Amino acid sequence: MRHHFRFAIPGLLLLGAICFFPAGSAHAQSDTLAATPPMGWNSWNHFAGKVTDADVRAAADAMVSSGMRDAGYIYVNIDDTWEGPRDAQGNITTNSKFPDMKALSDYVHSKGLKLGIYSSPGPKTCAGYPGSYGHEQQDADTYAKWGIDYLKYDLCSYGGIMKKEAANDQQKQWEMMQAAYEKMHQALLSTHRPIVFSLCQYGFDAVWNWGPKVGGNLWRTTGDINDSYDRMSVIGFAQAGLSKYAAPGHWNDPDMLEVGNGHMTPDEYRTHMSLWAILAAPLLAGNDLSKMDSTTKSILMNKDVIAVDQDRLGIQGDRVSAVGPFEVWSKPLEGGAKAVALFNRSEAEYPITVDFKSVGFDGPVHARDLWSHKDLGTLDGSYTATVPKDGVVMLRLSK
Repeated sequence: MRHHFRFAIPGLLLLGAICFFPAGSAHAQSDTLAATPPMGWNSWNHFAGKVTDADVRAAADAMVSSGMRDAGYIYVNIDDTWEGPRDAQGNITTNSKFPDMKALSDYVHSKGLKLGIYSSPGPKTCAGYPGSYGHEQQDADTYAKWGIDYLKYDLCSYGGIMKKEAANDQQKQWEMMQAAYEKMHQALLSTHRPIVFSLCQYGFDAVWNWGPKVGGNLWRTTGDINDSYDRMSVIGFAQAGLSKYAAPGHWNDPDMLEVGNGHMTPDEYRTHMSLWAILAAPLLAGNDLSKMDSTTKSILMNKDVIAVDQDRLGIQGDRVSAVGPFEVWSKPLEGGAKAVALFNRSEAEYPITVDFKSVGFDGPVHARDLWSHKDLGTLDGSYTATVPKDGVVMLRLSK
């Protein structure tokens, strides 16, 4: 169950759950850091506040043994509830669930993986553990000493500080929020360790406009996801129009993956994975990696779909058309190819047609179905597929 928090911003009441995300790098670093959307795992969706050192080690082990690491999943990210009290010098410590963070980091690195951690610009995290307020440089230095590679920085209790100090001046509150993220960005830079910086502040103040300026490698564009088709689809399809703000080193983040957590159908999880790939979104699995069935593995490790997400052009896809509940989305790929997804948001299977001219092709195209792993040969003009309820057909088209 998520820890819920509530704070008011003039004209806006926020009600949500703990946000968890990695944060971390500099504007100067970002040309190479997170050059493609980060891929990995985050502890929150499945383990929430119960996550332990042993759980994180098991996740790292499973990422290797399952083939996820080789498929591109690299970051092992600890969300909230790892924090202990500060020592006499003000340095952050870990609690009993994480007896030795440096040893854990060494273990994760020995697997060819990277370790992520979580904090807040406020005095408390969403779950009420110590945040980084007033200790930004100390915490950044500690993370670097531990060997941390990714920081998710969650607004949480800083919202109360914004409200207290800026009263009814919403613009001033937004300025304070940006300054808080910039402060940690500068602290991370000063460590000289490349740390991916993930802004978790729910899309406030159109974060896509200013996220890169405060060093964000990724920024949450929405409130929290949960393991339901309704919530996932509301978040995912609402990303239409944000493509121009994404680029290598700087990504829109519609929150973590719920694939494998058990409350959606396989077709709905394939929609989830396809949409996030078209969106060039971070792919951060949120399930128990030690207990994946073959269907979950086939969705999370579909190399054709992952290749769409990780395409080196770094162009986020966008909606091409929407007719009632039937949507066509497209994403440009290297070499002039396009990924095209036909989404059926209705209550029954239905034939959906993509006109090739609408996605930039004039003349015959070669097509491959990325979920059936079948080459469809050379097609001309258009293609029609019967798409299941809440499902998707995803294609790679090339001249």
